[in-house]
Amino acid sequence: MTDIVEGQAEDKPPKQPGSVQSVDRAVTVLEILARHGEAGVTEVADELGVHKSTAFRLLGVLENRGLVGQEQERGKYYLGAGVLRLAGAAAVRLDISQEGAVVCRELAEEMGETVNIAVLESDAAVNIMQARGPASVTAQNWLGRRTPLHATSSGKALLAFQPAPVQEAVLARKLPRLTERTVTSAAALRRELAEVVERGYAVAFEELELGLRAVAAPVRAHDGAVIGAISVSVPAYRLAEERLPEVVKGTVAAAEELSRRMGYAC
Repeated sequence: MTDIVEGQAEDKPPKQPGSVQSVDRAVTVLEILARHGEAGVTEVADELGVHKSTAFRLLGVLENRGLVGQEQERGKYYLGAGVLRLAGAAAVRLDISQEGAVVCRELAEEMGETVNIAVLESDAAVNIMQARGPASVTAQNWLGRRTPLHATSSGKALLAFQPAPVQEAVLARKLPRLTERTVTSAAALRRELAEVVERGYAVAFEELELGLRAVAAPVRAHDGAVIGAISVSVPAYRLAEERLPEVVKGTVAAAEELSRRMGYAC
């Protein structure tokens, strides 16, 4: 008898907090629709093992977020355009990582410095790829880090090519001072972003960390939209004014090569 009770207990799934259970069920709804193409409330409820009212509420929430659509009023449900938007964003991030790996390594080897590829994520630049050159002396790992848009070369390269509403949303917020060189004036940053667009690259000289300088250039998708930035980070003592043109030239060339790999005709 003890064995039977224990076996029955093991067969039961562990209890989940309400919010976690709701998320799990919502994801399951999306999987059901992906599997069947379309499904009604009753079908979804049956597969979830819940009451129709619960399935209806889940579908309603997903519909409000654009993740689920409905053929007609109270008709069958299907995956909405919101899923495509999320999948597209993930695909871009994956593609730029895959295509950028070789470009990142080659630039790091050429410059002898640390090279990063970053993408825009909400109000930050996130480094998704990194390579270190033979002359790199820093052990700091930037991979996966969220860095401020106003104080990094990648952030400026990304922000400069965003639509005006996106730029203004960033400029409207307080720009934290991270070092004595950080640009904290919205007007000054706005002017700098215009310069980035004009010359095709961005710089950050000890604005994120003292002793660190960086150059970044935008990476474009097939339609010309800026989807990332590739940057070279250099200790300040190795990036004097006379070396800057060399680093800029290499960074811009690498960004153009990665853009071509992403389908953009430079």
